[in-house]
Amino acid sequence: MLSILLLILIYLSFISLGLPDSLLGSAWPSMYGTLNVPLSYAGIISMIIASGTVISSMFSARILRRFGTGIVAAVSVLMTAAALIGFSISHSFLLLCICAVPLGLGAGSIDTALNNYVALHYKARHMSWLHCFWGIGASAGPIIMSFYLINSNSWNSGYRTIGIIQFCLVLLLFISLPLWKKNKSETDSAKNKPHKFSKLFSIAGVKEVLVTFFCYCSIETITGLWGASYLVIEKGITPEIAARWISLYYIGITFGRFISGFITMKLTNRQMVRLGQIIIGAGIIVLVLPFENALLLPGLFLIGLGCAPVFPSLLHETPVNFGAEYSQSIMGIQMACAYIGTTIMPPVFGWLASLLSFNIFPVFLGLILVIKILMFELLKKNVDKAKINERG
Repeated sequence: MLSILLLILIYLSFISLGLPDSLLGSAWPSMYGTLNVPLSYAGIISMIIASGTVISSMFSARILRRFGTGIVAAVSVLMTAAALIGFSISHSFLLLCICAVPLGLGAGSIDTALNNYVALHYKARHMSWLHCFWGIGASAGPIIMSFYLINSNSWNSGYRTIGIIQFCLVLLLFISLPLWKKNKSETDSAKNKPHKFSKLFSIAGVKEVLVTFFCYCSIETITGLWGASYLVIEKGITPEIAARWISLYYIGITFGRFISGFITMKLTNRQMVRLGQIIIGAGIIVLVLPFENALLLPGLFLIGLGCAPVFPSLLHETPVNFGAEYSQSIMGIQMACAYIGTTIMPPVFGWLASLLSFNIFPVFLGLILVIKILMFELLKKNVDKAKINERG
């Protein structure tokens, strides 16, 4: 019973993680004009958020060992809720940058802790469904933002509403702290003690898995952050409609992760990753086909659908690839490297698009996908080789 209650809380927490992730991309076409800053400045805010997440992810094993999963989860969501309220009262770019710091710091430790807990204690279908709930939050974010843009032309109100929802979850998490304390021996066990980074990087397959996570999150974040701008600038879609259309990308992720939970009963994590990569590639190809705007929605949906199984399957494979002893520490640096991708690549793309054209959007995604596929196959080869050597 305790395990079920904790799983429900984890699911709700991932809705909370998803809600703010998609807000900036859907709101930015309306935000940058009122703030009197260039379009490319969205990458700066995204970089600050992701930098905070990288820092908290890198040290998550130590933070969790000291404070426990329950406290970390509650305080992390409290930080994101406060940051979103800060966004809602912001009328300057500088204040947005300041509020972006706790928004990023709040996401890192909770993300790493909950992912590792599920990877160790639940089957693959729960990891997919867990990230499906992230997709519910990420899909709801642009819909809520679009509502306020259409009805009151106020992106501030959209952020305020999401912040209030976050505070409701904070209250629930603090009430639930006794559940985590009762389960402390299981969630904070000695096998999850932190390890030196030098030791982790010497393990076979770690370098490859870090590049794989970097590339995946680059694809996911660039699509979510710049997809609406691509629709507005290159395809002539209005900002309000673009915010609604980009939600279809997140709906693709959400629907795909719900279905993936059932498919994992037949396919392995590795097979799920490969399937997702194929679908992402198909979505990118659809975007560049010469049918004007007719295939934009199917293309975005396919990219989201392909993203669906990749991230949860890679996460759930962590204890399998590297062992339970190292899973928490490696989960932390995996998440950190994933967010380094979200830190570096969106502003890089924004800079390139401002120099060249937003028409490079699908080509840029395709190049990152190719690198990701190569690194994933090399990861599989090196991990399997290391396991054979251990047995031999």
